[in-house]
Amino acid sequence: MRRLALLLGLLTALPALAAEREVAPGPGRLAAAIAGAAPGDVLVLQDGAYPGPVTIDKPLTITGPEGAVVDGTGQGSVVTIDAPDVLLRGFTVTGSGTKNEDLDAGVKILKGADRAVIDRLALTDNMHGIDVHGGRDAQVTGNRITGRQNRQMNERGNGIYVWNSPGTLLDGNTIRYGRDGIFSNASASSIYRNNVMRDLRFAVHFMYTRNTEVSGNVSIGNHLGFAIMFSDRAKILNNLSLGDREHGLMLNYANNADVTGNLIRGGTKKCLFIYNAHKNLIWDNRFQNCGIGIHFTAGSERNVLTGNAFIANREQVKYVGTRFMEWSHEGRGNFWSDHPAYDLNGDGVADGSYRPNDLIDHILWSQPAASLLTGSPAVQLVRWSQSSFPATLPGGVTDSHPLMRPLTIPVPPEIEAFEAEVAGRWAKGSYDDIDPDDIASH
Repeated sequence: MRRLALLLGLLTALPALAAEREVAPGPGRLAAAIAGAAPGDVLVLQDGAYPGPVTIDKPLTITGPEGAVVDGTGQGSVVTIDAPDVLLRGFTVTGSGTKNEDLDAGVKILKGADRAVIDRLALTDNMHGIDVHGGRDAQVTGNRITGRQNRQMNERGNGIYVWNSPGTLLDGNTIRYGRDGIFSNASASSIYRNNVMRDLRFAVHFMYTRNTEVSGNVSIGNHLGFAIMFSDRAKILNNLSLGDREHGLMLNYANNADVTGNLIRGGTKKCLFIYNAHKNLIWDNRFQNCGIGIHFTAGSERNVLTGNAFIANREQVKYVGTRFMEWSHEGRGNFWSDHPAYDLNGDGVADGSYRPNDLIDHILWSQPAASLLTGSPAVQLVRWSQSSFPATLPGGVTDSHPLMRPLTIPVPPEIEAFEAEVAGRWAKGSYDDIDPDDIASH
């Protein structure tokens, strides 16, 4: 009897098994199912429309096919998560409100709604796709987000907005149209990886973000690929920026970043822009076919550049400053496609140093009208004398150990097809309307 009583006590102490409930489409039915569910229940949607919006205020799983459409009917956020341990999977979320100031979104994860999982949803026609707004340790994986296409890009919302949400994982999402693909603001200690972002203002936009990894992402045909601003200890690893219009990568008041393994190719303006950014390690990246390979300005100090490849950029380096900068580290510099180098001892390092700019370049940057004189004998004499007598050079960049061979970074064929499509569009002048000053102000 004593053993039986103990067994009965254990059984009654166990939580009730989660129930799986099918939810038929129709107005109010999803909200009613949420209200009637017990924590831990699984709600299974069917093909059809589920007019909303709805709020999830207990730990639940909601799953269904893509043909199950939760529609916010233009009122605020479509699905608001206000409880921990909620999982959404598979269905479609559409029709949020239009108020950017309220951050209307397809899915909104509130503070305290920790460990939310948003997996393989189709999110269309929402102001913001997913707003991770204070919930910790969210996992946003494999979602397809198609933003709005207002004529003015800055009137649109972001694909995924992360605010003050440490531990967020964004993995394998595809984001097209809208304003920014991923906007991370005042957040920390997260991972954003393997996302594909197209036809946006910025693919990834950091503001006041700390200790966060951006790895394996693809930015194609955006105005700016990866904008790391006012942030610390970012890891920018193995990303692709292909045909991004303004900059591929920007470090603006960004410090202590690790930037490696990235390919930035085909930007019409700048592959890499560094503005007042300090103590960054920039190594083993490939910067190719941009207007400017690297634009380096505003007193940026104690940055290390080594092992990078600068290939066929119209201007390899634009350094605005008078200090002498050494761009090699421990006997290993960078590869420069316009450096006619020799390597007599075969150690892979060129026998002569590389200087990308001279006094004439500085004059042209400050006085563009002087370009009319670049072919004159006097200008050519100045350039010859500075190349022959380095002591006459002003401050600038020197690579004392340039490399003889560039590193290669492969691009998958399906991504190359997107890149070719974008190149054709840029050539025709077909792109979204955006004020170039808005890019510059960031």
